Amino acid sequence: MRIPPALFPGAALLAMALLTAPAHAEVRLPAILSDHMVLQRGAAVPVWGWAAPNEAVSVEFAGQTRATRAGADGRWRVDLDLSGAQTGPGQAPGVLAVRGEHNAIVVNDVLVGEVWLASGQSNMEKPLGEKRGQRPTFDAAAAIAGADHPDIRLFKVAKVKANQPAGDVTGSWVRTSPAAIEASQFSAAAYYFGRRLKQELGTAVGLIDATWGGTRIKSWTPPGLVAAGPVDSKDRPSTLYNGMVAGLAPYGLRGALWYQGESNIIGTDDGPAYTPKMEALVAGWRQAFGAELPFYYVQLAPHLYSVLRADQVQHGTESLPRLREAQADALRIPNTAMIVTTDLADDLRDIHPRDKGSIGLRLANLALAKTYGRAGIEPFGPTFRSLRIQGRRAIVSFDHAQGLGARDGDKNAALSWFEIAGADGRFHQASARVDGDQVVVSSPAVPAPRSVRFGWHEAAVPNLVNRAGLPALPFRSEHPIPSNPLSR
Repeated sequence: MRIPPALFPGAALLAMALLTAPAHAEVRLPAILSDHMVLQRGAAVPVWGWAAPNEAVSVEFAGQTRATRAGADGRWRVDLDLSGAQTGPGQAPGVLAVRGEHNAIVVNDVLVGEVWLASGQSNMEKPLGEKRGQRPTFDAAAAIAGADHPDIRLFKVAKVKANQPAGDVTGSWVRTSPAAIEASQFSAAAYYFGRRLKQELGTAVGLIDATWGGTRIKSWTPPGLVAAGPVDSKDRPSTLYNGMVAGLAPYGLRGALWYQGESNIIGTDDGPAYTPKMEALVAGWRQAFGAELPFYYVQLAPHLYSVLRADQVQHGTESLPRLREAQADALRIPNTAMIVTTDLADDLRDIHPRDKGSIGLRLANLALAKTYGRAGIEPFGPTFRSLRIQGRRAIVSFDHAQGLGARDGDKNAALSWFEIAGADGRFHQASARVDGDQVVVSSPAVPAPRSVRFGWHEAAVPNLVNRAGLPALPFRSEHPIPSNPLSR
């Protein structure tokens, strides 16, 4: 690659010398540090690679020069201070130059902005357009045609499994265009997320897609953090983390997006066991990237698991609610938040809801409200706070309850998928109505209520929403949702 003379004193002489120099171990960069990348704005942004042991290496970007020496293993790293870098409209692409003792590398068309890693299984993997065995996302043709956003950069990680953490991944950065979206089969949910950030923040956005359909959470968890237990071909501990995530670290990220869990119902039927698995994954990723990354994730949508996969689920229609409750329990992890999708299943027989635009929008609104501090955005639906018994009535209070009502906008409309139980623990379908920021629940079959549950069925598509039109989080009153400052 041609080395612009202005980058280094004597760069032209260096280039000529390289042509006649004897063979040496050359300085190298990982795939994620390549043309068209977006570097995360921040005070300590890592740039790293490999060289000969003890080789001197220098890095130049945005008027800064950092120098170091490779360690005994050949790995080197410097940190750039990009906290004051321009990220808004009109940002001129930069050049990152790396020089070793025997060669130099120039990375062109580099922007500074906001970088997010999106990962999980097929619902995060699902692209805008055609994918074998799946129907396209809603309005896919129009979305692809309008995907002309050169300041949104995409990095699709190639599917690789590894038994040990790999030092690199396979992939390359591309500018967003209709052709790039189709060729890369990039995550639709992640794309819509990035488009919303770009619209609201006006900054360059870098999106990394590390996804693989039909995979379980253990495969994405770093080694040493996975609890022992039986495994099968879908559940090989750490293999996807090793092959598709480890080699990205310690790239500077603003946060991570996660959409996974269907395969932890099918076959394993994890239920409550999913919560500690999420804790292990989040802790491991944060350690690898050296930051307390915001971790925003998607609660699973309705699907007829017990009908279509009866021999693979152990708890019938409750297998999905049990897993969703475990996802809600994972809100006890600091700096996490979750979106609800009970309203987005267009076909209960299809495990891949097609409305990925709403998924991306809701995840982006989480980030805008909680990571970027944008006012006036309600990112949460009604969330169970407490239960009070008044005679034959159970009165449920919610957080995020402004404008509580039914999805059709009629505040007097009946609310669906509420159930009520007495001391015997047997739940009965209940009538429910809005009363201010509360819901009053009752049933003639339960004269002395003790508990309420909501949306506790794999086919539940409840209609309770708040003013923002966001669906209420399914719950059981005897199992309170963990307190999470980010979600309050």
